[in-house]
Order: sequence, then structure tokens, then C-alpha cells
Amino acid sequence: MYSASKLVDYPNKTPQFDSIFEAFAAINNNTQSEDCLSLNVWSKPDPNQPKPVYVHFYGGRWTSGTTDTPFYYGGGFADAEDVIVVTVNYRMNIFGFPGLPGHPPNLGLLDQRLAVEWVKQNIHGFGGDPNRITISGQSCGSASVDYWAYAYQSEPLVAGLISHSGTAISFPTNNRTTAAKHWYTVSAQLGCGSSGDVLPCMRKQNASAILAAASALKVPTTNPARKAPAFQPTVDDVTVFANYTPLSEQGKFARIPYLVGHNANEAGFYKIATYAQGSTLTDEQWDDFNMQTFFCPSNLEAAHRSRRHTPVWRFQYNADWDNTRLYPTSGAYHGVEFNMIFGASAEVTGIAESDTQRQLQDQMRSAWGSFIADPQHGLKALGWPRYNPEASTLVEIGLNNHPSVSFVGTKDFAQRCAALLAQI
Repeated sequence: MYSASKLVDYPNKTPQFDSIFEAFAAINNNTQSEDCLSLNVWSKPDPNQPKPVYVHFYGGRWTSGTTDTPFYYGGGFADAEDVIVVTVNYRMNIFGFPGLPGHPPNLGLLDQRLAVEWVKQNIHGFGGDPNRITISGQSCGSASVDYWAYAYQSEPLVAGLISHSGTAISFPTNNRTTAAKHWYTVSAQLGCGSSGDVLPCMRKQNASAILAAASALKVPTTNPARKAPAFQPTVDDVTVFANYTPLSEQGKFARIPYLVGHNANEAGFYKIATYAQGSTLTDEQWDDFNMQTFFCPSNLEAAHRSRRHTPVWRFQYNADWDNTRLYPTSGAYHGVEFNMIFGASAEVTGIAESDTQRQLQDQMRSAWGSFIADPQHGLKALGWPRYNPEASTLVEIGLNNHPSVSFVGTKDFAQRCAALLAQI
């Protein structure tokens, strides 16, 4: 699974491995219940100038997550770019995606919608502009941002979308039959029966017992890198749809600006969980995983938006710093780029940021802040071209740890991406 419940004794891990892993996976802060619908707001109100608003959804492979970690502390970004930062707690695992027949299956996604509706109605009280809200997510939170574009085509509520490492086609989903099977497996384990209306009985169970039974349910897989949890989004044709590729081709998404990207070595983090499970993959298999789960889905979603004349920018983060390194070859792994947005690396590890690291952080914060302030034109003012699959418009950030961006093409990957995405 993406989330872990204990530290891993990974080979050749760096001295800062444990502190990074604790902060990112929030392993000391992962108590779960349904009493979690809260959000955090960082703001410096200016009565004369309402500020743009950045709302972020954490990742956690639909299994666990929290805003209560220094990794998602929003004060630094709010100060640096004069934006309002909001981080949202939403339900995960069986509490967020129960699969209960006859009921909405994707409560976690509805939690996100409710949070944004609350922000829309109340952010003016914090000095925010309700017409300039951008939602962002990482990993499964990133996928949920892309889900949003399809679920709320006519009423998106927001002005911009940012997806970090995940789109609507990155991760598998459940159908209703599979979701119900998993639900009833847990209800039977808890003595509530394996059919019919077991909800009254389940509501009497202790939350920790429900979570333990849900966590014990394992889903067979042929690919340890793409191992899916039992409780994840279910196709309901309201919040989640069965096949996003044709929907994307047909332009069935909200036509609002989209910033989408991933990291150069997403697998650098996933290797840890795979190792802990006793599985090994070849370098070629890990490269396919990076491409199939992150690079190619971002490529496809950006290309289809470009062809529908929807403003879209695409990035790849490449940098590898001393105070973010997990092991010698971890590279630009899954989630590491948020150290450049929220700025937690020095606090988490006790290792100061280098001068070039701070320079790149300033550039990334400026780019994200510009997009949040003006999703239509902000990045253009910085010289970032809109993504065009036929031109050199993929924004490479921090190549060779250089505090700059460069622009490259992606046409050479078209055939490989088509083959890999056909396997999903």
C-alpha cells in the first residue's frame, strides 16, 4: 500500500529517512475515524485586496491521510505568495469509500466537494476571493482533482486545477459489485452479516474494529507496484466514471485551466512499500510503472485539454536534495516536490536547504502562486508555454539540481504511452 503503519528498514537508507517518512506518511498521526471533517486556513487578511485561495487534498492511496503533519504546513507558502492556503481533511478507507449497496459509494470525494462549498461561502471572512479558488491534490488527491473536472463540468466552483502525480486514469477503481463484496466481507467479519441492510449493525461497531477488519482485506494483484486497496473510489457515474479515456477524448471535462505533472522518479517512494511487502521488481518494471501510472496519464490528459483549447500546463520535477533524499538513488520520488511548495524539508530533517534549493523553491512557489492568482494568464507571464503535444512544452523543473526550468517535447513517448495505457 501507499501508506505504511511503521518505519521500514530500507537498505542504504539515509540518516534523514525516518524523519522524512514519518512526516510524509504521517505514521505517528494516522488515527482514523469519521470525525475528521475539518480544514486548516492560513491567511494574512487585507481588507482592501481579497486574496486568491489554494485548497489542497492530501494523498494516501485512498487508505489513510491527514493534514496534521509538518509536510502540509501552509503558512510558509501563504506568506511567500500572499495567497490563502486551505488544507482539507476528508474520509479515507472504508469510511470514505465504503461500497455500501444503495448508498453513495464515494463519501470521501463528497467531503472534498463540501469543503470547497464551505470555502466558497466563507473564505471572504478570511480575506479570500471566492471567485479565485484553485484546488490541488497529490497522488490520490491529485486523481480526485481530475475526477472533479469530469464530475462537475457545469458547476466546478473553482477557477483552476492542479494535479501532482495522479490523474483520473492513473489508479484503478472499483465497480459496484466488487465494492459491495468488500463491504460485506468486512460486515461479516464483524458479525453483522453478509447480505442485506447491515448498516444499523455496522454503526454500532467500534471504528477501530471496522478499520482493522477493512485493513485485513487484501486484494489480489499481479503487479506489486500497482497494488490497489479494497476500499477506493467506486464507479457511480456521478462522481466517478468507468472509462475516462473516451471522456477525455470527447472533452467531457470542465474547461478551466489545469496544471498537471509528476516527478522524474515516482517509484523512488513506492519501492519502499514494495520492499516491506517482500516483493521485488526489475528496473524495467519500475520504469514502466513510472510511465504507466504518472507520465503517460498526465501526457494524455494534458494533450486532450490542449486539443480542446483548455489552458493547460505540464511539468516534471527532477531535483534531488540532501535533505529530501531517502536513499542514494531515491531521486525525485513521489511527493518530494511538495517540500518546494510548503517548504518543510529543513524543519523535518534538521538539514538546512542549500542556496540552489532555496532558489528553485522560490521559482516554484512563484509559478504556483502565479497560477493560483490568475489561472488563465499567470504562468504565461513567467514564460511558461501552454502544453502542446506537438511542441517542446513540457516544463522540466530542477534538472541536475539547477534552479531553473527548461522546455522539452514528448512526441517520442507517444507509442510507448499508448501501449502502456492500453494495459490498464
